[in-house]
Amino acid sequence: MTSLETAELAVKALDGKKGLDIKLIKIDDVSSIADYFVIATGASNTHVKALADEVEFKLDQNGISVSHIEGYRSDSWILLDYVDVIVHVFSEEAREYYDLERLWQDGKQIDISNIPGLRINPTTGYNPD
Repeated sequence: MTSLETAELAVKALDGKKGLDIKLIKIDDVSSIADYFVIATGASNTHVKALADEVEFKLDQNGISVSHIEGYRSDSWILLDYVDVIVHVFSEEAREYYDLERLWQDGKQIDISNIPGLRINPTTGYNPD
């Protein structure tokens, strides 16, 4: 499985659990730490954990094991490291504070509305329900 396919699976998992403002950023041209960042927001601390758990579960079902997890006890930012793909799940406050989209603005934002089966509104980035 390619790193893009892994990132798309993470996006689908986040979408399936109603993750908010999901972004996929290709960073391999600007950094050697990974190929892609997947960023999403949870509506509450419980939702942040549920989103991270769902990503880990869905990727594991596809034979992709997480290499490292950071912040699971913090409730505001959980990082799932899949080596070539790094998934960031934030609370709203933490996402605004860390502003990874601005920090990684030299990366290329991928249009996730082209991923089959997503419920995300391509204009707003939010789920319709």
